[in-house]
Amino acid sequence: MVLRTKNVFAFLSILLSCSFVHAEKGTDLQPTSASLGSVTLDESFSEQQLGKKWVASKGEWTIKDGVLIGSEKKEDKHAAVLTLQQPNRNSIIRFSFQLDGASGFNLSFNHAKGHLFRIAVSDTGLTLTKDADKKDPNSKAKALAKASGKFDSKQWHTLLVEIQGDKVSVQSDSGAKLDIREPSLDVEKTGYRFVMRGESLLLDDIKVWSVQP
Repeated sequence: MVLRTKNVFAFLSILLSCSFVHAEKGTDLQPTSASLGSVTLDESFSEQQLGKKWVASKGEWTIKDGVLIGSEKKEDKHAAVLTLQQPNRNSIIRFSFQLDGASGFNLSFNHAKGHLFRIAVSDTGLTLTKDADKKDPNSKAKALAKASGKFDSKQWHTLLVEIQGDKVSVQSDSGAKLDIREPSLDVEKTGYRFVMRGESLLLDDIKVWSVQP
């Protein structure tokens, strides 16, 4: 009877461990729809200053102990914004983050005419939104996909975004996923923008690939 009970507990332990997705820093998420090309950026913030490709236009962005920390400035009266100036049309980007006092953040993409789309991350999930055209008074932002998920502010998490043509796929190591097709997104993009609100957002292990044809 004792042996049988131990076997039951062992089985339950294995079952429970397989039922949870463990969010952490540097999770090796792999693309599911696009094929990895060459590495175009591999940033672990080992230097004390941001490289030339990075432009902090709003808020404060500093490196401490190999981690990039972003926070709002009250005097800006605007979300903190950091841009990676790396033009692309199709690409794959993976990075780790922690909502360390941040109410949330966007990974935003612009094109030559302005805002294009963004992936919003909050403690309750993901939302992919096509931005409004500011030059068109009748244009409105439109949510294209939503996924529930828990992003604990005390934990690191990893996000992978694939862009190929009109398809955008997003996956996280917490299990939340998004997949959409939208023809208007198949354009040249100016780079990657991290837009955050709140006390602090931690970023690390940012890696970008081109996409194989």
